[in-house]
Amino acid sequence: MEQQKWLDEALYEYGRKDYYPFHMPGHKREFCPGTLKNPYLVDITEIDGFDNLHHAEGILLEAQQRAASLYGARETWYLVNGSTSGILAAVSACTSRGGEILMARNCHKAVYHAAYLRGLTTHYLFPEAEKSVGLNGGISPEAVREMLERYPGTEAVLITSPTYDGVVSDVKRIAKIAHAFHVPLIVDEAHGAHFPFSEYFPESALACGADVVIHSLHKTLPSLTQTALLHRNSERVSEEKLRRFLGIYQSSSPSYLFMAGMDACVRLIREKGKELFAGYTERLKTCRGRLAALKNLHLVSKDDILGRGLVYDLDESKILISTADAEIDGAKLHEILLERYHLQMEMAASQYVIALTGVMDTEDGFDRLEQALLDIDRETERTEAVKDGICTYIVGEVCKSIAEAVEGDQEEINLSDSEGRISSEYAYLYPPGIPFLVPGERISKDVLRQICIWKEQGMDIQGLNDYTLKKIHVLKDV
Repeated sequence: MEQQKWLDEALYEYGRKDYYPFHMPGHKREFCPGTLKNPYLVDITEIDGFDNLHHAEGILLEAQQRAASLYGARETWYLVNGSTSGILAAVSACTSRGGEILMARNCHKAVYHAAYLRGLTTHYLFPEAEKSVGLNGGISPEAVREMLERYPGTEAVLITSPTYDGVVSDVKRIAKIAHAFHVPLIVDEAHGAHFPFSEYFPESALACGADVVIHSLHKTLPSLTQTALLHRNSERVSEEKLRRFLGIYQSSSPSYLFMAGMDACVRLIREKGKELFAGYTERLKTCRGRLAALKNLHLVSKDDILGRGLVYDLDESKILISTADAEIDGAKLHEILLERYHLQMEMAASQYVIALTGVMDTEDGFDRLEQALLDIDRETERTEAVKDGICTYIVGEVCKSIAEAVEGDQEEINLSDSEGRISSEYAYLYPPGIPFLVPGERISKDVLRQICIWKEQGMDIQGLNDYTLKKIHVLKDV
């Protein structure tokens, strides 16, 4: 009988090995000085003197005010249920039940869940495809204008910027257009919590005029997994509604470990941020400079893609290595980096991998990544085959609302026989968790073909109830 493996023991065993984390969380498994050395000592509940997150009047109110001051927001709330809870609260606060939302089709699944919970009609903004690498590009400001003219009942606009891959849209222009139609702009900037702290990175959505911005502290800053911030930046969004929905979507027993970790992260950036980010960006620039010498693999940079696929800016903290011209694909490169060099990447796509870097990454970590990629590059042949990168969403025909499809009369059929049927389920690659099939959409030949391709490449497809990917729930034909 196979011996059981306890999670805590497995984690500590892994932590003692030499695997280097080019993935979130941004603390990179290092202690922030002087914080949380013994978590059990400070894991408390709402006892006297330590306030209540859902009715903050003392120490937690002051902590959130410090975060708002750091980011330049009117008001900031701690999120202990990750950016997901912030997205759910923001969408709910900005829309009425059964209302309409204009959203980017490459949004995280949490946005679709919010639309389902509020019974919203969804109108989609389709990002341009950056085909040379296979990225989701940016959102067109003019498309936002056209859609708001076409759907005057729209109550909010929501975009993801930066994307999982670091692609930034022209948030400033999009905000001005949304405001001209008296509609608030919500920006899922979960991957951009570091933007305000160095001019090397794109401008933050808060500085660009977005009304609500969500940041995942844990993705790129030294904070614990599941910690995030929700910022209110204008009077276009009701403070009372945000508070109400945060009370619904967040745990009634918020972790003081998480909240202490967020406050410690804010303190670290306030007191040492200038010095830390100066050192980090120099290490990052040096690494990117050396990786520019890759011949068969390729380091994606701003020079490659700005202006293409409506890419307004690119977050170069993400080291994105393309395999478009190499004989190997992204999954194989990911495997070699992990098994041979003990470098754990953030994700692998069809023809690229992403190394997520942050302020806590060391010079030794960057050196290991550089050497590994240069070694692999030397032993990898160039390919003459033309690879067309596939983005993580596929344009589909919307036939029903998400709520109608999820709650309608369903049947389970073979996935292979589902072309033309209306899906009652999601399907997405994880990471990044962007659905390429949404409940209410007609299942196309393109979707089925892409599932087969990704399965062959060993990509992690999630969302369907059937983990074997043989069955799917669809609406019964009427």
